[in-house]
Amino acid sequence: MPTVSTHVALALAQHVDHVFGVMGNGNAYLLDALERATDVVYTAVRHEAGGVVAADAFHRASGRLAAATSTYGAGFTNTLTALAEAVQAQVPLLLVVGDGPTSGPRPWDVDQIAIASAVGARTYTVGRADATATTVIAIEHALTYRVPTVLAIPYDVARLEVGPVPEVPSPRPPDVQRPAGDFADGTIRDMAEALASARRPLLLAGRGAWLADAGAALGDLADATGAVTASTALGRGIFPRPEFDLGVTGGFGAAGAMELVREADVAVVFGASLNQFTMRFGELFSPGTRVFQVDVAPAATHPHVGGFVRGDAAVVARALTEHLARLPRDDGPGGWRESVDVASLRGYDPGVGVAEDGRLDPRTVAARLGELLPEDRVVVSDGGHFIGWANMYWPVASPDRMMMIGTAFQSIGLGWPSVLGAALARPGATVVLTTGDGGGLMALADLESAVRVAGGSGIAVVWNDAAYGAEVNLYGLQGLARDPMLIPEVDFAALAEGVGAEGVAVRRVEDLDRLASWAAEPPEQRRFLVLDCRISGDVVAPYQEEIIRVNG
Repeated sequence: MPTVSTHVALALAQHVDHVFGVMGNGNAYLLDALERATDVVYTAVRHEAGGVVAADAFHRASGRLAAATSTYGAGFTNTLTALAEAVQAQVPLLLVVGDGPTSGPRPWDVDQIAIASAVGARTYTVGRADATATTVIAIEHALTYRVPTVLAIPYDVARLEVGPVPEVPSPRPPDVQRPAGDFADGTIRDMAEALASARRPLLLAGRGAWLADAGAALGDLADATGAVTASTALGRGIFPRPEFDLGVTGGFGAAGAMELVREADVAVVFGASLNQFTMRFGELFSPGTRVFQVDVAPAATHPHVGGFVRGDAAVVARALTEHLARLPRDDGPGGWRESVDVASLRGYDPGVGVAEDGRLDPRTVAARLGELLPEDRVVVSDGGHFIGWANMYWPVASPDRMMMIGTAFQSIGLGWPSVLGAALARPGATVVLTTGDGGGLMALADLESAVRVAGGSGIAVVWNDAAYGAEVNLYGLQGLARDPMLIPEVDFAALAEGVGAEGVAVRRVEDLDRLASWAAEPPEQRRFLVLDCRISGDVVAPYQEEIIRVNG
């Protein structure tokens, strides 16, 4: 007779096709049911945090829901940093965990509901009579509110027999976070009139615009207004006409591009929270720029915003384009964007090759990698000082091909398992991990997982400066003791070989040529490639220089 775990597995299988995790006492019966009763693909990771990270990356790369699973107690608490990251990044996923028995806690049990709540995740606990319904409700909650949700199975309930499996309902459409737009207050009219009269209009889009599938609508609006376009780090590639796009804004932006942004007289921001990094700590726009914001948040998220519309980015963009068409205009869009060589403004400093300390200049390495990496790629980034290099020097085709897992919660050590989710979400693409030596060591358990799952379609770039670079830049320069900030140089190339990958110690720019020959080989004939780049810690990323300036 079907058990509670079978009911959960079958309900889960109606909405999820990939589950990541580590097996333990608390989820053994669930994993058995998934294997025996469903077609769900289960992928084992080596650390429970990696299961949540992989599910997170799977969603970011595909837009589809994924699930992670762990046992109770220590298995659950191991997921917390990854769970907090997914909460902060508003990533819907389901974490199915074991929990203490209904008879009361054992010495190794903890209050998992309270702990999950503390990082912003709600917990639903299944019972003997409601396992299917509770699973669907948890899925509905994750999708509707765009948040990771915990589904707990008490230890003494997991294998109880409960009879036939009921019909699994579909969750309601997740409309709560996508209001169509309230234009009654005239802000939409003001925005359209401002764009119509602007001589130097700018459109800026973020991840929210991508989630709203607003790319085409924003492209039409840019053409209707003659606007130059730009994006946040999580919205890169959303605009359809790169010849008029300045690329990423904020600390990752090219110096020339950011100077042009300050020339805009009207800027309309779609689906971006305008955090301190995007806003360059308040200096992205000039004081005279009139800034409008379109977002699903209840109100404007930055004091520089002078007009706000709560609405779906695509709906509002189309409404603006339609309103512009009805406005009396003596001529068409201005010629600002045609008068500017936008492509030349997107350029970055290529570096000096080898820094004064004899190690590689990371700018030179990043620029060369940008030339050699396969075009069909998905980039997954750990957190750390190095995040600037990929975001600055590696173009991506669309926002779902560049994801930063860790930055929302300011964490490191989530890089290696993110490869799994991206690889399974995009099986035809090359997955490129960018990680530091500090974060790379912290997540080392899932180096094996990345190599096993991605195989010859995976590359890892390790920015190895033998230090926690961000801390050296922020606190070493203030005179704090440097020894705690340093890491004995680790041979990641050798570590990679130990789990079946190919490792290359990159000490000269010419060593990167192996990437070119690797990319020319058939994927089935090559191994996962780890490029252990021995870089100088003396070269500071521009975004870090901004942080240093603000903190100073």
